Amino acid sequence: MAHSPGEDPMVVDLPAGRLRGADEDGLLVFRGVPYAEPPVGDLRWRPARPHAGWTGIRDATADGPSAPQLYQEGGDPVLGGHGEPPFDEDCLTLNVWTPAADGARRPVLVWIHGGGFVSGSGSLPGYSGATFARDGDLVVVSINYRIGPLGYLCLGPGEGANHWLTDQLAALHWVRENIASFGGDPDAITVAGQSGGAVSTAALAGHPRTRGLIKRVILQSPPFGLDLPAPDAALERTAVYLELAGVKDEAELRTLPWPELIGAAAGLFGRTMRWGYWPTPFLPVIDGATLPRHPAEALLSGAPADIDVMIGWTREEAAFGFALDERYAAATREQVTDRIAETFGASRAPAVYAAYERTRPGARPHGVLMDLITDELFRVPAVRLAEARAELGRPVWAYQFDLPAPAYEGRLGAAHCLELPFVFDNFDQWAHAPFVAGIAPAVRDGLAHAMHQAWIGFVRTGDPNHSDLPRWHPYDTATRSTMRFDSVVGALDDLAGDSRLLYLTRVT
Repeated sequence: MAHSPGEDPMVVDLPAGRLRGADEDGLLVFRGVPYAEPPVGDLRWRPARPHAGWTGIRDATADGPSAPQLYQEGGDPVLGGHGEPPFDEDCLTLNVWTPAADGARRPVLVWIHGGGFVSGSGSLPGYSGATFARDGDLVVVSINYRIGPLGYLCLGPGEGANHWLTDQLAALHWVRENIASFGGDPDAITVAGQSGGAVSTAALAGHPRTRGLIKRVILQSPPFGLDLPAPDAALERTAVYLELAGVKDEAELRTLPWPELIGAAAGLFGRTMRWGYWPTPFLPVIDGATLPRHPAEALLSGAPADIDVMIGWTREEAAFGFALDERYAAATREQVTDRIAETFGASRAPAVYAAYERTRPGARPHGVLMDLITDELFRVPAVRLAEARAELGRPVWAYQFDLPAPAYEGRLGAAHCLELPFVFDNFDQWAHAPFVAGIAPAVRDGLAHAMHQAWIGFVRTGDPNHSDLPRWHPYDTATRSTMRFDSVVGALDDLAGDSRLLYLTRVT
């Protein structure tokens, strides 16, 4: 038990010290809980270290600061913002939602936010664990970790890369060691993440330090098609960043206050952007030490192959970053064909363009480009993982989210991130997001129920099926069954077949 009869039910005892949470609509919630030492001063760009603890009872009723990141007043036209102040380097905290701090040993869901490796926070209202804790009798944990230059800047071999991953490893070990005090089962941990958070989830699942820690993973829209750099290539980008920051070496960089580091990151967007590619100024680094291999390969061999996997994507992932950009709306057939040539080779580019036109009749060059980026960055790599796991006898549960957003005359389609409010089933927390405007309430609520309960079922049992969902079979190489989440929900055979077959001919 976390506390004795007669003691304050809002207080839990941990090895690091005592915590007081709060009752939030019948759930016990602990916010801003430190899981590692603040990565400030000499610990900037160092691996996360266990927190030394505290004396007395620590208040855990307010969120900790979010990781430093670029901030746009008024938000963006799709999400309406993906990180809110206050920001601070002292950001290595987590939040816990639980029905009760008792001995019930509930399944645990750990959520890792995405954000292109440069934005986001585990404390965003849209990522509240309340609905999962309440509807699924789960213990839910969301984490903050270093992002942007503080988390992803490569400073050399050994400890000089992937500080974001050391944060997440520290958080996961904290969960394993402490979650029983919050009513959770340390032997039933599911890690879930979306976008960059899904890359993190896969990296954690395949990491030597997590063996036996993770039972299941949910990979929502992982951009596994990203070409992740080795240290040499990463250090070339670091040299550009040092120039933008106005310093000559790491020693000088360490003296800069974090707002200047974030300011230099803005410049790196412009220096690294390429037409027709998702902008990624900061990326995980495959250094062989902190990150042994590409996360897309992490669940295909050894102990991680036994982890239960759910993976999915949205039909128009790329629309999130490109559909509202007039430069891409005006793209010509020649421009898009040239972009296709970079993936398939010049000789095949016209035929590939025609193939995309056939799958979406009437598509303008802009639409062909959206489908190309969606396929090469998200859909096809996800299908390849499902295929490889199925061939190993370790099938996954695969899905595609198809419901289009009515916003902006439908230009967003089923864009990247749109499944999030459905998965969490908490649209009241997404009212600020322009991309949910106009979705019919009856469709919204029915689809949210179907997805939310499927996620709960998977976390609890490894099987997402429930009484209000058409039968969902694991993906195999015979039927390639894939659940289609739309206004009408149902499983289809080989839903991504056109893309899968097209990419069998890709030049690599």
